[in-house]
Amino acid sequence: MNILRFDHIVLTVADLELSCSFYERVLGMRVVTFAGGRKALAFGNQKINLHQKGKEFAPMAHAPTPGSADLCLITASSMGEVLAHLAACGVPVLTGPVARTGALGPITSVYFRDPDQNLIEVANYAAD
Repeated sequence: MNILRFDHIVLTVADLELSCSFYERVLGMRVVTFAGGRKALAFGNQKINLHQKGKEFAPMAHAPTPGSADLCLITASSMGEVLAHLAACGVPVLTGPVARTGALGPITSVYFRDPDQNLIEVANYAAD
C-alpha cells in the first residue's frame, strides 16, 4: 500500500453552525453542504467533515467527542499576518509564534482553540 495524503478528516462538534462560522471567518475555509444536508469545511484539496455530537454518521470513531482534536494547518501567510488576523477576529493565541517540526521540516506555529476547544495550530514553512 502506498498512502499519498489525507483526503478528509472528521471533527465531531457540539454546534454545526457555530463551527462552520468559526472555520469560515477565522481560517477562510469554504462551508460545503453535501448529501443529506451534511456539512464540511473545504480548503485546498482537502476537507474536514463535520459530525454533530449525537448525530454522527456510521461508521464513526469509537468515541467521537467535541474538543478532542489537535490539528496543524499550513498557511502561506506570514506569522505577522496570522497574528493580526487572529487579533482582528478576537481569537486569543495560546502559544506562539514558536519553532516546531512539521512533516517537511522546520515550521513556525501559533496555537489557539476553536469553539469546541480543539487545539488548532497554524504554521508556515517560510521565515517571517
